[in-house]
This record gives sequence, structure tokens and C-alpha cells, in this order.
Amino acid sequence: MPFELIDTHVHIWDLEKVDYPWLKGNQSILNRTYQINELSPQLTMAGVTKGILVQASNNAEDTVAMLQVSQQEDWIEGVVGWLPLMDPITSGKTLTQYQQHPYFKGVRHLIHDEPDTAWLLQPTVIESLTQLANQGLTYDLVGINNAHIETALAVAEKIPHLKMVFDHLNQPPIQQGEKFGAWGAFMSTAASNPHFYAKFSGLGTTCGTIDFTKDSIKPYLEFIIQQFGVDRCFCGGDWPVSLLAKDYTSTWQIYQAAILDLVGEHDAQKIFATNAIAFYHLNPTQPTCN
Repeated sequence: MPFELIDTHVHIWDLEKVDYPWLKGNQSILNRTYQINELSPQLTMAGVTKGILVQASNNAEDTVAMLQVSQQEDWIEGVVGWLPLMDPITSGKTLTQYQQHPYFKGVRHLIHDEPDTAWLLQPTVIESLTQLANQGLTYDLVGINNAHIETALAVAEKIPHLKMVFDHLNQPPIQQGEKFGAWGAFMSTAASNPHFYAKFSGLGTTCGTIDFTKDSIKPYLEFIIQQFGVDRCFCGGDWPVSLLAKDYTSTWQIYQAAILDLVGEHDAQKIFATNAIAFYHLNPTQPTCN
């Protein structure tokens, strides 16, 4: 059966218009401008029908650029932007402005670039995140170690009604070949909270020196599906960062093959699209690409 497939993790950046500090000095293929018109022609081959743009810099300019693109591309149905979370007053005012835009769906901060793994637990940040939760918006967690999962668990205790998703599964120990160690224990604890979701994304780069294949990621996807259930998992391509491992189409072929090995078609459709629609409050009747 043909699947609806929502890519919940697409990045764009224009180095001439917006500052991306993490790319300064970067010697990889990522250190150039990536615009949406470079990706759009690849959608049909990859099987992707809709997409969500996700912030790639802790500044307002990145979010504004994504919101502008979302108005120009029919297949983009949401934007996960950025707010100055350490300033609750400004966050609240900016949030009010962004909510006038129908494609603004949630917030992310590059917490993995912060020296303090408990950055999210600062009182001002908690106040801002509470505003987010009160508006029914979501938060994308981009953690890279177990301390970030611990912090997320603590945030959930302080803001029980905030829905959060672990981007890139919070870096499972694929390269180490560990099944599933402390990462698994923390993710299992998180899974017991129905407001935590898991995003199958970024696993190509997480594999590191291990070849990114269906078989290399399948044990970790299976573990997460067992813990979170088929109703709280969804997928993201992580383009263009994913190009460090595989091209866009190959990335999606790997994710689809692994998931279809693990669940039936009905549950696969939940992971490919239905769960993302529910989490990000997407409009399922909006036009998609052909």
C-alpha cells in the first residue's frame, strides 16, 4: 500500500542571511547554504509527502526564514522554531506573534551546544516552557547524552502537560554496539510518561563508523517501539545533516525498510505520518506534493 510519509525533521540555512555559529570552521559538506529548492525535487523518489522545518540556530532570524519558506512550499506543513527561553517576557511576546502564523508548531533550542546539560532546568527556561505547554505547543529535545535525558525527565516533573519528543532518539549507542545500557534505561523511564515521544531521525550520523543500514539501526528502533509503543514514534530525515551518512532517498529507504520489518502496515502508517500529525497538530487536509 502507498504510505503517507511525513519528514518531521528538515533543516535549511542561508549562511549569507542568518548566523549559524556551529557551522563556523566546519570543514564538512554542511558548511554551505542549503535551501528548500535543493530538497524539493528529491521528495517523490524518497516517498516523502509532507515535511516540517526544524530550527538550526538559536536566533529569531532562523525561525523567521523557516516561516517564510513554509508559506511558499505546499509540502511544508509545520515549523519548529526558537524562542529566547531564558527571557520569559520576550518569549511570551514572541510566542504570541508566532502563533499568528498557521505553520508554527513548536520550539527547539540547541541544548547540546550548551555547556550545562541541565540548561533546561533554569527557572526562567521552565517559565518559558510552561507558556509553551499552556498554548498546547510542543518541544523538540536535541540531546546527545544520558544527562540530557535526565534533564528532560526533570522538566516533565515540573511541567507535566508539556509534550516533548526526543530528536534522533537522543543518540543511541549504535556505534558502541551497546544494547541498550544506560541510554536504554533512561529512555525506558521516559517512555513511561505518555507525554514523551520518540523521533527516528539522525541515526545515520549516530552510526559513526558503523555502516548506516537497516540492520544497524533496527535493534534500536525495535527497542524504542517496544518501550514507547507504535502511537508515540515518528520519523525525520535530518536533511542536510543526513548527507554525512547517506543521500536523502537512501536514508528514507533505510528507515522504511527497518520499520516495515518491525511492524505491520497499519502501525507503520502511524509511525510514518499519523503520530506526527497528532503531535504537531498538523492539518491532514492540507495539500501534499505528488
